[in-house]
Amino acid sequence: MKTQSIILALVALATSVIAEPSAPKVRLSADLAHPRIIAGKKMTTYLKVGLTGFDLEAAAKRAPVNVAIVIDKSGSMQGDKIKHAKEAAKQALDRLGPGDTVSVIAFSDKVEVVAPASSLNEREAVKSAIDRITANGSTGLFAGVSKGSEELRKNKQQNQVSRIILLSDGIANVGPSSPQDLGRLGTALSKEGITVTTLGLGLGYNEDLMTELALRSDGNHAFIKNSEELAVIFQREFGDILSVVAQRINVRIRCGDGIRPVRVLGRESDIRGQDVTVTMNQLYAKQEKYVLLEVEIPEGATETDATVADVQLTCINAVSKSEDVITTRAVARRVSDASLVAASANKSVLVDAAKLIGTEKEAIAVKLNDEGKHEEAMKAYTTAAAWCLEQGKLLQAPVLEKQGYDQAIRQGQFKEGGSEAITARKGWRDDYNVNNTQNDGLRKK
Repeated sequence: MKTQSIILALVALATSVIAEPSAPKVRLSADLAHPRIIAGKKMTTYLKVGLTGFDLEAAAKRAPVNVAIVIDKSGSMQGDKIKHAKEAAKQALDRLGPGDTVSVIAFSDKVEVVAPASSLNEREAVKSAIDRITANGSTGLFAGVSKGSEELRKNKQQNQVSRIILLSDGIANVGPSSPQDLGRLGTALSKEGITVTTLGLGLGYNEDLMTELALRSDGNHAFIKNSEELAVIFQREFGDILSVVAQRINVRIRCGDGIRPVRVLGRESDIRGQDVTVTMNQLYAKQEKYVLLEVEIPEGATETDATVADVQLTCINAVSKSEDVITTRAVARRVSDASLVAASANKSVLVDAAKLIGTEKEAIAVKLNDEGKHEEAMKAYTTAAAWCLEQGKLLQAPVLEKQGYDQAIRQGQFKEGGSEAITARKGWRDDYNVNNTQNDGLRKK
């Protein structure tokens, strides 16, 4: 009888172990634009390292959230702007649970902690505090974000999603106020695992400053023309926050012997010899982010393989709460027939590379326009739009053709001047951030 009990206990234990599902993981891929390369010649191509988030809803409970809502309450926010901002923030709070932490900061020339960091057990008290915000004064944006980060740190834990949501309609005119200042702040916060989403309202805000802050912290950015759109944008932003599946992401690409890493398109990277390192703050459920590396492959004999790169991804898994380490390899095959090279080309990688190159070309045009070189800027715009349209037709990629058409429209707006040029520049900055980071959640329909 005793032996039978022991056997039954062991069977039950084995069954429970087998039934325990393993935590899902981010999918890692390493694809070459040209998996077949011509033998006997050097060849330049692109390596796309893709990261795809798993389905969080089907997997497990989401990670807890620690969010600081930082609202501009300067004089220019009076009227409908501050009214809609407060309503949007209150509605978004309803998506959070008692295990989440929230703080609310309002800034003008002074910073006010409207609601200190605390769990949402007192949800209505936080909403009442938001209702009491009134608009007046100047715009101390840097101080507002800094105070938001202080509130996050009060209850910050390793496996939380830490996010600052910044809303402003004006140009920072109190304290540090250059794009470089805010970019450095974004970089510093990113190292702490804090992401900043920036929401620019109307035509008066500084898009360079706002997008640098978002870009350097791997956050979202949105250009919002009308305050009536704020409620929808806040809901989309909180949807992203609640769908984080991986954080503290590090991608290390170790190029093979003789392979020269040329540059990473769109993202900041650290290239040292054969090693390329790129960091990201987070990845959302079902989202794809990628690193596009231009590489030069040396000549070699036909029918030989070139190990282009070994790739290692490390990240904190939002479900298991532990560090995942995932690896893969990219290999190219040398062939003597050039038609095989063309036939094997990976259209998806080529389209993504063309999109980022087109983004670079438009950035050159905008920079020339900023410098007052309007004629040169218009020529550069024509070149950028024509190139995207040509690549779109060549690769049969509507997304590239749309990019070219959008650039042509913005070129016309820059020519028009006035508010049209301001709108064009803000739209360009928004596209620039999305194309380089793949953070397009605020554009979801």
